[in-house]
Amino acid sequence: MDYLRHRSEYEQMAEKIIYTGPIDEFFDYRLGALEYRSVRFENELLNIPNFQGNAAVNYTDRETPWTRIIEHKWFEFGRDEQGNDLAKTVISREYSSEWKRGDEPYYPVNDEKNSELYSRYKTEGEKLKNVVFGGRLGTYAYYDMDVTVKKALEAEV
Repeated sequence: MDYLRHRSEYEQMAEKIIYTGPIDEFFDYRLGALEYRSVRFENELLNIPNFQGNAAVNYTDRETPWTRIIEHKWFEFGRDEQGNDLAKTVISREYSSEWKRGDEPYYPVNDEKNSELYSRYKTEGEKLKNVVFGGRLGTYAYYDMDVTVKKALEAEV
């Protein structure tokens, strides 16, 4: 009997779709378009072995025009077979930018107008028993990584 119950639960889960794209796009913008922030990247190859010593540094001061610098070599690679630093490095500066439809959406705009519109899309989404909306675009919320992992573990799929 327990096997049949678990099999039934599994079959219900197997039929669900987890959607992490923009919820308004999922519904073909029929209630209107939500607003997002986007980012733009400028990449640079530097003739030095080390620019910042780690993968990412965030900049939060008003004077710095970028929000983050990523030095890619520190994610996976960055040293040769003998363990020496590679002679060059690649960095990407990340700039916050305005979003328009067709751009890559990264962050929701957290204001009253967008919260109300998202609430309407959320209500539409709750009517769909085979779709679970997740991630910052599917739930129209910004999540730090610890919250993201927690939400994934708590998701009812």
